[in-house]
Amino acid sequence: MVRERLWKIGEMPVVLAHRGGGNEVPENSIEAFRTMRDSGFRYIETDCHATADGAVVVFHDPILDRVTEATGKISDWTWNDLQEVKDHSGNRIVLLDELLEEFPDLVFNLDAKHNGVARPMTQTIKRHNALERVSLASFSETRLAYMRRKVPGVRSSMGTSAIARLVAAATGPKTLRRAALYRLPGPERGVEAVQVPEFFKNVEIINDVFIGLAHSRGLAVHVWTVNEEADMVKLLDLGVDGLITDEPTLATNVIEEKFGRR
Repeated sequence: MVRERLWKIGEMPVVLAHRGGGNEVPENSIEAFRTMRDSGFRYIETDCHATADGAVVVFHDPILDRVTEATGKISDWTWNDLQEVKDHSGNRIVLLDELLEEFPDLVFNLDAKHNGVARPMTQTIKRHNALERVSLASFSETRLAYMRRKVPGVRSSMGTSAIARLVAAATGPKTLRRAALYRLPGPERGVEAVQVPEFFKNVEIINDVFIGLAHSRGLAVHVWTVNEEADMVKLLDLGVDGLITDEPTLATNVIEEKFGRR
């Protein structure tokens, strides 16, 4: 039986609330996820780290200093101690277990931030039977390949090394594109999306050629982190399939103005 794609191509673009909509609510907090759900958002981008005792927590940075009153690496704290830490808005840190338990109707794009979190993440996903409502992300293609092996059938985006090959195919000679695309992981391995910035070190990534090649390989194109209306309009005009944004309400309004209400 053919499974329905999670990340679709050529349909109404999706909005992924980056860090749970970090410009509208305290990033990666339970308040953020509840607000997004209650506001009608379905797709949430968030980040995962592992504690010293292997608990998977939802947090962007490897250290606590920027958004909490505590200091140090998350990987040096046990969950028993870390659960007492509050962010600057008064929210405590959230477990991935809690997200998958409380929000069965949301789809989480989960960024595995380091190698140590990959195994406990896959165990958590399987424990909650959450295969159909998560998509994996990481800068490391090796880490993603490991996680795809551990959770057969899980969806994911691509790591940096695979993305670099797609960028090379988009900028190189047309005669080499077929071979470059053939080597890229695609839907047959659960890779349904490429999630990239519009620019990387002043080099343009997103253009007609890149999007066309990604689509020809069966990859939806999601762009991060898009917070300005003009940028949203430009990317939608190019044909991207999703906006990863700290401003999910603005992005939804822009999409609905262009395509009509969902």
